[in-house]
Amino acid sequence: MSAKEWPLWEVFIRSKNGLHHRHAGSVHAADAQMALENARDIYTRRQEGISLWVVPSKEIVASSPEDKEAFFEPAVDKIYRHPTFYVLPDEVNNM
Repeated sequence: MSAKEWPLWEVFIRSKNGLHHRHAGSVHAADAQMALENARDIYTRRQEGISLWVVPSKEIVASSPEDKEAFFEPAVDKIYRHPTFYVLPDEVNNM
């Protein structure tokens, strides 16, 4: 397999404990181990992270902005998902 045929991997970095992973970019690699090493070499040269995730790009599934209304609007009519639907007792101060 040549470098031109290597799959694309998406790279996510966590900069410090307690924070979530953020998308940093992409790398080409023959396998997961190589993707981790390439991601480390490219995206953490200045100790920017403490944890790396690499995910094959072909495995990522996302919604489309054009489908926003059809995909997200059904949640609007489900009032039980909003905290304003519930009546809290007076002894519950902060929720």
